[in-house]
Amino acid sequence: MRRHITGLLGAVALAAGTLAAAAPASAAAPATTAAAVAAPAGPGRATERGDRPAGLPGTTATAVAGPAGPGSATAGGPRPAGLPAATVAAVAAHAGPGRATERGARPAELAASARSAPGGAGAAGGDVPAEFGSDWHDPVTAGPAVARPGTRACEVTLAEARFRDFTPYRGDYAPPTACGPAPWAKVVLRLDGKVKGRQYDRLGNLTLGGVEILRTSTPQPSPDGITWAVEKDVTRYRDTLSRPQPVEMLIGNVVDDTYTGVIDVKVTLTFYAAERGPGRPAAPDTPDRVLPLTTPAVTTPRNTERLLAEVYATGSGGGCEEYWYLTTPDAAPYSCKAADGPHREVRVLVDGQLAGIAAPFPTVWTGGWSNPFLWYVTPGLRAFDVQPVVYDLTPYAALLNDGRPHRIEVSVAGVPAGQSGWSTPANLLLWQDEARAVVTGALTRHDEGEPANSSRWTPGTEHRLDTEGGHRLTVAGYLDTSHGRITTTVGREVRGTSVHRWTDGEALDALTATWTDRESVTRGATTTRTERTYTMDGATTLGAGDRLRTVLSLGDRADTVTLRGGRPVDSSRLDDRYTGDATYTTNVPRDQRHAVGTTTARHRLYGAGAPGGCYDRTVATAQGTVTVDRRRC
Repeated sequence: MRRHITGLLGAVALAAGTLAAAAPASAAAPATTAAAVAAPAGPGRATERGDRPAGLPGTTATAVAGPAGPGSATAGGPRPAGLPAATVAAVAAHAGPGRATERGARPAELAASARSAPGGAGAAGGDVPAEFGSDWHDPVTAGPAVARPGTRACEVTLAEARFRDFTPYRGDYAPPTACGPAPWAKVVLRLDGKVKGRQYDRLGNLTLGGVEILRTSTPQPSPDGITWAVEKDVTRYRDTLSRPQPVEMLIGNVVDDTYTGVIDVKVTLTFYAAERGPGRPAAPDTPDRVLPLTTPAVTTPRNTERLLAEVYATGSGGGCEEYWYLTTPDAAPYSCKAADGPHREVRVLVDGQLAGIAAPFPTVWTGGWSNPFLWYVTPGLRAFDVQPVVYDLTPYAALLNDGRPHRIEVSVAGVPAGQSGWSTPANLLLWQDEARAVVTGALTRHDEGEPANSSRWTPGTEHRLDTEGGHRLTVAGYLDTSHGRITTTVGREVRGTSVHRWTDGEALDALTATWTDRESVTRGATTTRTERTYTMDGATTLGAGDRLRTVLSLGDRADTVTLRGGRPVDSSRLDDRYTGDATYTTNVPRDQRHAVGTTTARHRLYGAGAPGGCYDRTVATAQGTVTVDRRRC
């Protein structure tokens, strides 16, 4: 997020592993703190008097604000980008519909919030100002609200706090009694936030009994203030939710004479009672145990028959890893370095053996790509609800069921040795065989392909870095359960390709990249295949009069099919897209930026998980007002 979620954001705190445990000192370094932004211009500094001018990748304030030239994108990172000039023009022409991120304000609430937009503008089809003003529409996301069953509901306030610094909120949670004991038909977490004045985007997390149940980021406010909301289905944490727990939450923040935005949030849980009978909402299958991976040493229940790990992997530790996809080998003249180039892979190891691989999602926070005007109303994909990477570790259950401690570790391949920048909090989700005290079996297969990672730099007036990376892993094992021997085979293949182009001084900085993550899990007679594809195509240019322009498109796609006995029994398709084009004058006070920008977010979901089997919503904006809010299903 503008290179600085990495900055003051609290990203540094994230790098420590858990925001809640972060200390103020650890978070002060990124972005050279708020004071640095107002410091005199110089390589890597922003002279903006207000919020960080752009969101350049990297640690210091922005750099684009200063004159273009060597070092103008400071060590914090290059102004990301991603298109050759001709492509930039094409995308700028307002390419096709894009998408928004997760669930900010519930879709049903858009009409009301549009009506309350500044000056009455902002409702779909309303008047559009010539440029951004001092206020804009509250953040809107195109994704669906969490579906809720029509059963008895009980609400519990989980946290209520005003974040001004790096002091975490701490409280106590007790499950409700009026909706019956666990399991419940559904549990929905909702965060309602408000902030006004001047502030960067910030990272936050919330833990319950040490289990991370939400990782999020915040929008950047207008002087007059904004409100936003995030919803998340947390039913899978039923084990944690079923008993009293300590609560800890932190959205690391800095408030001073310049950065005035205090982040005010309230988090609630709404429980929906399960009911018996035909057609009534029953309790879903949820893990019997949820264990936070707070240390590598783990002892699991001896009757575990299914084991998943979820990792909330985010790159944003106060430096270039927020923009890991733009890093270059040391020889290339670019402000963000990584000896092995930009390829990254999130790995899980069991007792030192590779047990799971995944492609990280290239999250763009709400100040990212040097241009907060892209994200004021429509945040980037997943920015409000950071989704964990999920690994099926069931083939290792037999090994872990011996009653002794084992090491389960998470790492990110490709990060330069000794460099911070990634946070990887993880939870273990376990299902137990109630009819067996001990479930035995064996790991029967471990087949790992040779990791591939190559970056080729071509110097020139426009430098070019071509990168290809990939890896393949297949593991299998069996368990002798009370309902027979069950074999689980997990195959996963990740691949990434990118073309990064930039000029000396990084006045042009462009990236075109695609990451794929193909996974197949066979458990007994059932196979689930998922193919994920993440795309990024954009460019930032700094032109005459210090006019900075960012054109960017993002994609998050996933196709899933479930087969039983070789025949398809279920399927779903996600196609989530975002496109944006925004321009403003850097190195001037906020009221002299003359910013303009258009965005389009389109979220499509078909099959399992979609309301009625189909969901398709498009939200478009111009200069901070909502111009289109269209649903097709």
